[in-house]
Amino acid sequence: MIDTVRRFIEKEKLLTPNTTVVVGLSGGIDSMVLLDLLTLLGYQCVAAHCNFHLRGEESDRDAGFVKKWCKSIDIPLTSVDFNTTQYAADRKISIEMAARELRYDWFEIVRRQYGAEAVAVAHHKDDSVETVLLNLIRGTGIKGLTGIMPKNRHVIRPLLCVTRAGIEEYITERDIPYVFDSSNDDDVFLRNSLRLNIIPQLEKLNPSVKEAVCRTSQNLAEAEKIYSASIGEAIKNVFRDGKIDIRKLRETASPRSLLFEILSPLGFGPSVIEDIYLGMESSSGKVFYSKSYRLIKDRDFFILDRTTGNTAGEELIYIDLKTEEITEPLHLMIRREKMPVAIEKNRYFLYADSGRLTFPLKLRRWKEGDWFIPFGMKGRKKVSDYFTDRKYSLKAKEDAWILLSGDEIVWIVGERTDDRFKITAESIDVFIVEVIANE
Repeated sequence: MIDTVRRFIEKEKLLTPNTTVVVGLSGGIDSMVLLDLLTLLGYQCVAAHCNFHLRGEESDRDAGFVKKWCKSIDIPLTSVDFNTTQYAADRKISIEMAARELRYDWFEIVRRQYGAEAVAVAHHKDDSVETVLLNLIRGTGIKGLTGIMPKNRHVIRPLLCVTRAGIEEYITERDIPYVFDSSNDDDVFLRNSLRLNIIPQLEKLNPSVKEAVCRTSQNLAEAEKIYSASIGEAIKNVFRDGKIDIRKLRETASPRSLLFEILSPLGFGPSVIEDIYLGMESSSGKVFYSKSYRLIKDRDFFILDRTTGNTAGEELIYIDLKTEEITEPLHLMIRREKMPVAIEKNRYFLYADSGRLTFPLKLRRWKEGDWFIPFGMKGRKKVSDYFTDRKYSLKAKEDAWILLSGDEIVWIVGERTDDRFKITAESIDVFIVEVIANE
């Protein structure tokens, strides 16, 4: 096995010879074999143990075992205790996800402390097979069927070239002690159920099913490189500034695939993405949601927007005669000048007769029922009708702000002024507001 692992490390360029490496050491059979192999191969190993306090006395037993073993073989050990349950509750994530985040974030801290080249973890070939099947059951794209990668930034997996059976044979030959995690036999967890129930059934149909899955995932990993390069170029063409161009999307070889690759990292599930695909031909205004984002169907675009931190509502900002600038929620520069004034015909500027304004002015989101008299017109118009005439998208409507004098609209900010506050021959002072574009 040692030669197999050495060749794999060289082939995948996982480690530089004789370098320092942090080894994630749980005390279980896989990580104990990993530590032994890397030590024999001449790497300077630092063991790192996480106590997640999820299995009561068993968790403390593992921590004590690892400490005793590292001392006996003269391997440096660093360990940490986590309140995993509290961490998961605070972030509203699963225990499994919480443990993963805590583990890998801490491993990276340890790696930097020791100046190590990498963090080695003990995933093996069987783990990769289980991951492929797990992703297949849950639904995934091509990347999810490529299995576990040998290297992900500073995290490496030198045992992906060997099976669990090979690891069990090796640990017996080397007479290395280890601890057993009793939760590994609980098939209430989907991964355990795959290992204990599903894969044995598949092996009855094909005794070499694990090798078959590995070969398939390796083939897909190569195909995925081509796929990713092609998808990356297509995404650049279709998706820009938070907008998916529907016409360009239709012209691609696989609109479904593009939508999946753009939206799945943002939390949109497969069924929602399918609805979005079918919604390309629907009317404007339909909204699709993930946990943190929403996608709004406009006439020519899907518009992506975060659902958290929305400032819509009754937020009210006051602007008095001394105000020269506000930066939130909009960036506005404000000044007063005496007539005559050179007026720039630009919708991002307001030129209003100061004598007609009642201070402080108020800046707020527009709402249903708001009306104004558009510049150059005599009759009043509902703001909502104005937006409809201007073919505003749902998001553009929600992002619109209005500036008021008393209860009267002076300006739909960045769009159109009200005729009642225009500059005339009798005007003396001019109130000027400029919208500064986001950098």
